[in-house]
Amino acid sequence: MLRFFAVAWLAALLLPAQNLAMKKHVLANGMTVIIHEDHDIPNVALYFFYKVGSRNEKPGTTGVSHFFEHMMFNGAKKYGPKQFDIVMEDNGGRNNGYTTRDVTAYQDWFAKPALNLILDMEADRIRDLAFDPKLVESERGVVYSERRLSVDNSPDGALDEQLWAAAFTAHTYAWSPIGWPSDIEGWTMADLKEHFSMGYAPNNCVLVMSGDVTEAEALALAKKHLETIPRRAGPPPVRTKEPEQKGERRVVLNRPAELPLQMFAFHVPATSHADTPAIELLTTVLAQGRSSRLEQRLVEREQLALTVQAFTNEAIDPTLWNFYIQPRAGIKTEQTEAALYSEFERVAKMPVDDAQLRKAKSQYLASFYRQMKTLGGKAGLIGGFEIFHGDAARLNDWPAKIEKLTAADLQRVAKAYLTEQNRTVATLVPTKESTKE
Repeated sequence: MLRFFAVAWLAALLLPAQNLAMKKHVLANGMTVIIHEDHDIPNVALYFFYKVGSRNEKPGTTGVSHFFEHMMFNGAKKYGPKQFDIVMEDNGGRNNGYTTRDVTAYQDWFAKPALNLILDMEADRIRDLAFDPKLVESERGVVYSERRLSVDNSPDGALDEQLWAAAFTAHTYAWSPIGWPSDIEGWTMADLKEHFSMGYAPNNCVLVMSGDVTEAEALALAKKHLETIPRRAGPPPVRTKEPEQKGERRVVLNRPAELPLQMFAFHVPATSHADTPAIELLTTVLAQGRSSRLEQRLVEREQLALTVQAFTNEAIDPTLWNFYIQPRAGIKTEQTEAALYSEFERVAKMPVDDAQLRKAKSQYLASFYRQMKTLGGKAGLIGGFEIFHGDAARLNDWPAKIEKLTAADLQRVAKAYLTEQNRTVATLVPTKESTKE
């Protein structure tokens, strides 16, 4: 009971005094610019979300979206190779980037006086990215090395890749942003230029400015540096819809590893769907924190597993609800699998009690509000809601949607999605080569 009150107190402490204020503008070239003023400290977070990821690739060019996450730091017309990082750091800033199935994002954090300069550098690489053959081949090698590290030589990465490939038979979510080896080897210069032209069209971008700026000055600088970049044809629509899964699918991966590993995936709607809040909250009940149902049963009481994880993926199209289990040494995977399904049946048959529901809401909202404590956290949330929920303003309605959820809502989504015919199971079976000499 004390733990419950502590979580509830934390959620209340982190609760913003008012909604997150933001102003949205669309430049003449189609770029969306969302400005959030926060004058607590003289810093700015600048996030560019390009709506292009592995979802927008095709067989033969998989992995190319992730490739550009690397290439975008290799020079353009005004700022040469590696200069983006060098100039950024010289001005006290730092940056990062990531690629998902749906977006490629670039994050800049810096002191306010550098805003004009950073926007100039960003405009340079969007407008005039260099395609030097030597740099292309160098980054191709870097991307291939990253694949070897994160997939080929990683039990987790290899199994996750097989899980998604089995769960999707038609949709482009079947492959990961890292891409297939033969495609990484085979990208042509024409492939790269075509992908850059569509993916990095200004009209395919959402820019979020969060920090010590005024709406007027931020918009003026965006127009100065970015509005002159010509509109281009963006990615073509992804028309293929994944057919309904009508039976369990199983994948077994035999490879060197210390212990078995299990991954379970269930098809769920796109993030914009009305069921998403209930799915998110049920994930909290099942697997977030030491007191969660799966953690208590599999890890604490029955000591079947070392770890249990669960999460959903922000997605434009219907996606997966994932559960990962690392069984303890000597435990059969059939035991952990049976325990997992038993908990799914329990939540589907018996509503979550009021205390656990309140606790889950407090946990979830505390985590949600913690993201708003930083400029970057707010920029990430604003961009995510704009792209995946259809409108950044819906961010302010999200806590109320979580609060309104009932035990019946959680029970309903458990019955709807955590079913045998809707699941894909991937199991890593350690081979003898994993035995240490």
